[in-house]
Amino acid sequence: MIVYDKKMLDNGALVNEADTLYNGGFISKDQKKFIEKELPVLKSQSNILVRIGFFLLGCLLYLSICGAISIFGLSGESVFFQICCYIFAVVGFVGVELLATQNYHNHGLDDAFILGALLNVGIAIAVTTEGYEAVIAFFVSIAALFMFLRYLHLVSMLVFCIATTGFLFFEMFEFGDIGKTILPFVAMISAAILYFVTKKTIFNLKESYYYNGLLLANSFCLILFYLSCNYLVVRELSAELLGNEVKPGTDIPFAFFFYAFTIIVPIIYLIQALKTKDRIMLWISFLAIAFSIYTIRFYYSVLPIEVALTLGGAVLFAIAFFSIKKLKEKESGLTFKPDRINHSDNFLNAEALVVASTFGMKPEVKIDSPMEFGDGGFSGGGSGGSF
Repeated sequence: MIVYDKKMLDNGALVNEADTLYNGGFISKDQKKFIEKELPVLKSQSNILVRIGFFLLGCLLYLSICGAISIFGLSGESVFFQICCYIFAVVGFVGVELLATQNYHNHGLDDAFILGALLNVGIAIAVTTEGYEAVIAFFVSIAALFMFLRYLHLVSMLVFCIATTGFLFFEMFEFGDIGKTILPFVAMISAAILYFVTKKTIFNLKESYYYNGLLLANSFCLILFYLSCNYLVVRELSAELLGNEVKPGTDIPFAFFFYAFTIIVPIIYLIQALKTKDRIMLWISFLAIAFSIYTIRFYYSVLPIEVALTLGGAVLFAIAFFSIKKLKEKESGLTFKPDRINHSDNFLNAEALVVASTFGMKPEVKIDSPMEFGDGGFSGGGSGGSF
């Protein structure tokens, strides 16, 4: 299914490992250059700005091809309008296939043709079905999954996750008010099932090529699981989809469950992340905690905003301070020590900067003095015999 030479994919992984070892100081620059010279890799761009530049160039190329086709098809008028997006989608598929045969991967040019093909698939299905959302989401998800499986394109996996979620939502809308009412629970259960499926797939993965995409899908499931039953999301969607106006003194159905879910799930994420040392889940837990606080603050303003921010900052400072004190001397597991591989000593530099700014410490500046001191003949710093 993968279009690229797997040997070159493996070489790319080895070159990345060599770069990591070089940054960690384990190998020399000459050894790194020797490895890069001996291992042929795919044509890719690690510099995001350069990749964006090639993406814009690819978009210009794609639009030029589609524009040239449109010039010849304008004579067909309405018939061409019905099929033009299908033709443009084929152009995208053919273009990325040709680029893949030339070993372009995550380069920018291939991104333009992949995303252009997915966009045209969605527009083509929308024109044919007159805007049937569930069908559009279904075919876009299939096309995105194909792009990921064949070209190992991470953004396509993200499009697949979003399109699949959209398909689930639009299908639930087909059941009317009942489907809209149970939608949060269906989304929560679906996200939980897909999370454990992707987790097991990652654990049993024999080829590492799909690892990043599965990890992205796994992280997406964590976010979807939390948002599916977040109180703010459920209440606002309930008002938007069902027209349920929450009057003073009343609340949405199952409000207690959604309150508890909003508070408990981020804590579970945090505990699990610390237990398994999962950095991605840790960041998701921080974002979920922040959004939970925002959710409560959105409906219940207990304190003035300035007081709440001050107390929140004090609590965060206390947590950070005592965490640093506890982890500062640990050598393994969760630790405050700098990572030799990633040179992540920014925290230590920040600590020194905070101390210096707090106590008014300034770097030593050498000032040239017009007076000359020291002219002794024994052990340095005495004075001479003249005045």
